[in-house]
Amino acid sequence: MRLYDFAYEVKEGMLISFQAIRANKMRSVLTTLGIVIGIVSVTLMGTAIAGLGQVVDDTVSKIGADVLYVQKFPWFFGGEDWWKYRNRRDIKTPQFRAIERQATLVKNATPVCWTVVTVKYKNQSADNVPVLGVNEQFPETAGVGVDVGRFFNQAESDGGRPVCVIGSDIADNLYPNESPIGKTIKAAGRTFRILGILEKQGKFLGLESMDNRMYIPFDRFIKTYGARRGIQINVKAVDVKDLENTKEEVRGILRKARNVKPGAEDDFAINQQDMFIQTFDKIKTGVASIGFFITALSLFVGAIGIMNIMFVSVTERTREIGIRKAIGAKRSVILLQFLIESATLSLLGGLIGLVISYPLSLLLNQVLPTKMPLSVVFIAITISIVVGVVSGFLPANKASKLDPVEALRYE
Repeated sequence: MRLYDFAYEVKEGMLISFQAIRANKMRSVLTTLGIVIGIVSVTLMGTAIAGLGQVVDDTVSKIGADVLYVQKFPWFFGGEDWWKYRNRRDIKTPQFRAIERQATLVKNATPVCWTVVTVKYKNQSADNVPVLGVNEQFPETAGVGVDVGRFFNQAESDGGRPVCVIGSDIADNLYPNESPIGKTIKAAGRTFRILGILEKQGKFLGLESMDNRMYIPFDRFIKTYGARRGIQINVKAVDVKDLENTKEEVRGILRKARNVKPGAEDDFAINQQDMFIQTFDKIKTGVASIGFFITALSLFVGAIGIMNIMFVSVTERTREIGIRKAIGAKRSVILLQFLIESATLSLLGGLIGLVISYPLSLLLNQVLPTKMPLSVVFIAITISIVVGVVSGFLPANKASKLDPVEALRYE
């Protein structure tokens, strides 16, 4: 079959397919129901995985591949271990000082402690704003720059000066018509002078805004809000390739500083970027497995439905097939016609599924971050066509093998 003839037959097959679908609208819609459910499933699964992937990529970029986070709790653990970690001793300032003095593979390190307060400027206020106590090396360990103004320096940090740097959300909310640089801001009744505004960072895990934060010198935080609370230590390695050695060095320093006995389990956690990636891979595998099962089941049911309807269609149009064969239609032409019809029917279900999936993905986005890239749409359409071709092959093959004489006699 030449290319021109093939294109012509495809065109004719599609016209006949649309006529058959239009003649049996209700039957066609009900037939595609399984395909619709399958495509909705595969599309929502794809959007959920793509959305989670985007969130993890954004989060990982904020965490930094060369940064270690020394904390009381590991980032991910089973619920049965909560009390075990809850009963650990808090990490304290002397342990940060030990790392600061002894570590040779650490480029930057900062202690981090926080509280949540109400911040005010004149008549404007914002509730539930995290205030973090950090040192002058925080921008390097956090991988964030200052958009306007500057971060506090070592002298201001060591001296515990009443200065601060704020996130862009605070600047927009409390200083909408003026520059906050050099102005004052009150946090839980304590006054601080604003030195700078950090660059926009977006949301952490798609939930908490990183731009709704206020940063003050660590020593000022301790003087203002007390020293009884535990801290976190952010450590940036000199070389990301030497991260594991840096981790072991930090672990050794902490075990000594916390008087952990030889052979005893660490009573602290050193978290890093890889933990997020590993956890996401597990979540992605779980979502994909559930989605694949639902999709496969729905598509199987849809394929059986299309196959049955195509057998019915072949039976109803036996005389038409006989006439076409009698005037010279080849087996390949008849086969192609019914394959196109089954593929078109399945594609119709796929398109309906995509139309339903989009608003559902917007609703799902309120609970779980989603993203619908063109690749997901392309995959859904491709699956629809493949399922249609596969499920229509047996009926199409039967139609192509009909004897024209017997077909013309069919009543």
